[in-house]
Amino acid sequence: MKDRARKRDFMDELEAMLPEKTVQRARKEAEKEIFRIRLSELRKQMGLKQEDLQAFTQSGISKLESRKDIKISTLVEYLHNIGMGLEIKAYPKKRKTKFEEIVLLKM
Repeated sequence: MKDRARKRDFMDELEAMLPEKTVQRARKEAEKEIFRIRLSELRKQMGLKQEDLQAFTQSGISKLESRKDIKISTLVEYLHNIGMGLEIKAYPKKRKTKFEEIVLLKM
């Protein structure tokens, strides 16, 4: 637990030294990386190899799982082929609005 707190303190200090735009850009890049990792982890958790997906070639899956950006239709097809569904929600960025999150798509 101390290591995690120490890392968090370091990250806070580092972020304080950098311009806000740089921090935001780094966070966006990190989110894209996390998304890529999650796609392949989902497939693996479902017990599937890249070759097991019928709608894509093995090289196509490799490319798809390494993309930084992906079309929603491609994501839907990929998830369907690994036996998963998809739900897309919209929510207000500012918490003080009276709107709540809304499901835009559920497949």
